[in-house]
Parts: sequence; structure tokens; C-alpha cells
Amino acid sequence: MSKLQDLWDKQRQSPWLDNLRRDWIQDGTLQSWIDRGVRGVTSNPSIFQKAMTVGDAYDDELAALVGGGASVDDAYWAMVDRDIRDALRLLRPVHDASNGLDGFVSLELAPEMARDTAASIAAARQFHVDIDEPNLYVKIPATAEGVPAIRQMVAEGRNINITLIFGLPRYAEVIEAYLSGLEDFVAGGGDPAGVHGVASFFISRVDTEVDRRLEAIGSDEALALRGKAAVAQGKLAYQLFRETFTGARWDVLAGRGANRQRPLWASTSTKNPAYSKTLYVDTLIGPDTVNTLPEGTLDEFERSGTLARTIDEGVDEAQQVFDDLARVGVDLDDVARTLEDEGVASFAKAFEELRTNLEGKISKLR
Repeated sequence: MSKLQDLWDKQRQSPWLDNLRRDWIQDGTLQSWIDRGVRGVTSNPSIFQKAMTVGDAYDDELAALVGGGASVDDAYWAMVDRDIRDALRLLRPVHDASNGLDGFVSLELAPEMARDTAASIAAARQFHVDIDEPNLYVKIPATAEGVPAIRQMVAEGRNINITLIFGLPRYAEVIEAYLSGLEDFVAGGGDPAGVHGVASFFISRVDTEVDRRLEAIGSDEALALRGKAAVAQGKLAYQLFRETFTGARWDVLAGRGANRQRPLWASTSTKNPAYSKTLYVDTLIGPDTVNTLPEGTLDEFERSGTLARTIDEGVDEAQQVFDDLARVGVDLDDVARTLEDEGVASFAKAFEELRTNLEGKISKLR
């Protein structure tokens, strides 16, 4: 049995693959990851940008689509649609065997919708209508404008992956959107047992930004805090998750069969070479969580990762890290705002680069 399989069997954490490529679907690589223990797949504009512009896996379909009159954007979404459907088919046995808990494939809204509530609602709803599969997650960013869209989609009984979470206050809003959406759905006669959700914290980027600020401060106390913020926030987020999904309010929903909105650790490959390659895996293992990892980090965890429940170890120390960061002058609310803006801009940039690269491919194919 692989360590990835043990991660689920022994610790009840779901390892997902943070990548999706057509050649992997076609040559059996994705199925091999599933066989090794991967229980879901996440995608985003940056992932598709890399997949579609390197190599020739998409060239024949791109030429046919454009030859038939499709615009670059229409061709992109058609190719994404095919990849998502094929991945959904491969993950469906995992979904069925887990009673709907895992086996999901996540598809993200177009980046320009991140600040538009109405457009996000319409697009997320349309994705679920067009790809009518129970193991589809539509990803909505946890921007201020995205939160109402999340509630509305949950109120319609749709499975949503909330992405780009960088701080605890916004996470609390995301949880509230999920709970309120479930309550709306139940009030309208819906069965919440079929509704699933994950809330995706972007882990490594927090350390990257906080470490930059600590180095600018430069004191010994500040420098000693480098590499601690992201894991501390993950542990405190898990405590918030456990506290919120208990008690009278949750018991009413759970009595109707509702599922908890699991925390998902994203951006879990380390960016600083001084840190362990599995830092953001080893330290955040626990039940009712997901960790979505790029293939390199999955391989590294198999080779050298530590398999043990760690998510609720050192919670008091995690709070102390937050207190110490505030004392040396790091404003974590501002860190979250900065990272949210950068995350939205990064996906928008990847999407524009993708358009440009596809146009270049089209010119060569003609």
C-alpha cells in the first residue's frame, strides 16, 4: 500500500493531484495516480495555460475547433470541457466508493469574474448544467464578491470548491456562506446529503509574503518567525472548522444528512528551498481535510514524508506565532488582502497569456 493510500486509510486526509493534462489522461498517467491513492484533481487557469501551450496534445482539436469557426475563448472552453469530462470519468469510481466524499475534479471560473457576483453565479450554474456530473466541483474565489455567489450556489444544491483563501476572517465568511446556503437549500425542500464543499487555503504563499515582510523588518525576533505563519494559520483554520461544524446549528443540518465543508490545503509545494519539500504536507495532516499537491510534492511525500496526525498539534504555539507576528509589526489581514489581489491577478495573467499562446498556435496551424 502506498503512503498516499495510507494518508486516507489511516489519517482520513484526502490527497488530491493539483494538475490536469490531456496527455496524462490519454497515456494512463492520471489513472496511475488514482491507483497510487490520489482521490481528486484540481485545475486552474495557470494549470491549463501550461498544459495547452507546451507540446502538441491539443493541436488537432484546436485546429478543428478554429476551422469550424470557434473563437479562441470558445476553443479554450471546449478543450477544457473535454479534459474535465474525461477526468470526471476516471475519478467517478472513487466518488462512488467514497459515497460522494471524494473523486472530484475542480473547474475554475474565468478569472475576470472574481469581482463580479452576478457573473460568477451565472457561470457556476451554467458549468453545473453543462457538465451534469455529481463529482464536478466548480471553483469560486473567496473574494468579497465571491462569497455571496458561494452561498447562492450552495442554496441551489451545487458542489463548490472555494479557492484563494488567505486569512481566517475570510474563511469564517466562507463557512457562513456554506452553512447559510445549506439552510436555504433545506428550507426550499432540498436534500443536503448530496451537497459537498471544500474551502481551499493557499498555504505556501502566506509564508512567502510574511517572510518578505519579516526580512524587511530585520530584527532577530522577526527573522526567527520566518516559515511559521502558513502552518500556524492552517492549524488555527482547522480549529475554526472543528468549532463551527459542531453545536446546535450544525446538528440540525447534520441530522438532515449534511456534509461538512472540508478544509483543503492548496499551494502546498514549498517555494523556499531552505524549507522541507514536504513542510506543508507533514504538518497539516488530519481527518476531514484535503491536501491538493503537484506531482513533484506527491512523489516527495511518498519518498520522505511523515505520516502522522499533526493538524491539531501545537495549536497554542500556532496562536503564539500569530501574536508574535502582530507584535513585530506584521498585519496578517493586510497579508491576506495582498495575496488575494495577487492571486486574482496571477490567474488573470495566466489566462491572457494562454489566449496569446493559443492565437500563436492557431497561426502556425493554419
